[in-house]
Amino acid sequence: MMRAGWQRWVCYLSLALSVLLLLLPLPDALRPLRPWWPALVLLYWVLEAPDRVGLGTAFVTGLAADVLAGALLGDQALRLLVVVFLAQRFRARLRFFPIPQQSAAVLLLLLNDSLLRWLIRAFAGMSPPPPLAWMAPLVGAALWPFVFLLLDASRARLRAREP
Repeated sequence: MMRAGWQRWVCYLSLALSVLLLLLPLPDALRPLRPWWPALVLLYWVLEAPDRVGLGTAFVTGLAADVLAGALLGDQALRLLVVVFLAQRFRARLRFFPIPQQSAAVLLLLLNDSLLRWLIRAFAGMSPPPPLAWMAPLVGAALWPFVFLLLDASRARLRAREP
């Protein structure tokens, strides 16, 4: 009983931290390369604890990110819904891929998200993202092993502390 409570807190704390990482100031040259932290963290939790994280969590996380970043309301929420839906759909396969293959799958999911982002901005009448923004999925895929291992280590530490 206690273990489930702590794991839930670790899950929600990591999601909150991922949203806050979106707000970190970066130099103008690096801003388009910023990885989409909430998607990476949600992907981990969808793969490892699908009973705790689902479409509702993705929607709330996306709305929180939209409000905090001052972005188009619902933009990140819709994009996170699509990423989480696809991850849930292919969870049985993705979960057992080795880390390099998971990184490739994460790259495809993030490229799909970039295309969706471009379409949303086009329909909203906003300027398209800079061309360098298409490199952000590569950065996210490169960071996936580290995100996965960091979150997995925190879960393992919690399991080890339980009686």
